[in-house]
Amino acid sequence: MSNFITISENVEYVLTEKKSKFIANLIKISSQEEAEEVIKKYKKQYHDARHNCIAYRVQENDQIIEKSSDDGEPSGTAGAPMLNILQKNNLCNVLIIVTRYFGGILLGTGGLVRAYSDALNGAIDIATKVEKTTGDIIECMVEYSQFEKFQYYCKINEIEIVNTDYLDNIVCKIALEENKKERFLRDVNEKNLNINDYKVFNKTLVTINKMI
Repeated sequence: MSNFITISENVEYVLTEKKSKFIANLIKISSQEEAEEVIKKYKKQYHDARHNCIAYRVQENDQIIEKSSDDGEPSGTAGAPMLNILQKNNLCNVLIIVTRYFGGILLGTGGLVRAYSDALNGAIDIATKVEKTTGDIIECMVEYSQFEKFQYYCKINEIEIVNTDYLDNIVCKIALEENKKERFLRDVNEKNLNINDYKVFNKTLVTINKMI
């Protein structure tokens, strides 16, 4: 799939509309199974609320899985509008749960759509977004004497070191987009970068731009 936007950490946003309280929890997820487990957890946490409406989009096996629910609100007033917002913002691997505590004043269908949409948009506004793409993770074996040079190379080429293990040699995992992967392997093969060995793990989601 093409690039998409996700969030770096969970956020909560609270909206009050005509005495009804809307608590929007925007949550990062990595699978449909995780999303369903989180939904159960939040429904238990907010068991005394009138509604816990949800929408999510998650990538699994190069496909986007989508789901939404009005959870007792009039059909099409909560889940579908929130899913539409996720789609329009190219947000994926995220789950939105908006919990409503009824304030005694009916909002009408239009009012409900606006309230649930505003609650989600408020959460999106305060969230830190990151861009993801399908790329590769490369595991590199680097001598201790070459590690500082390796770190500098990654820094100037905007390559993220996602994991480092200090063994007989230093074993690093780096995240690479396709164009950066080609340059990196060329530099390794042409001995512009001293690496003892490397292993490529294909088709991995990698971060390509933080703090959107």
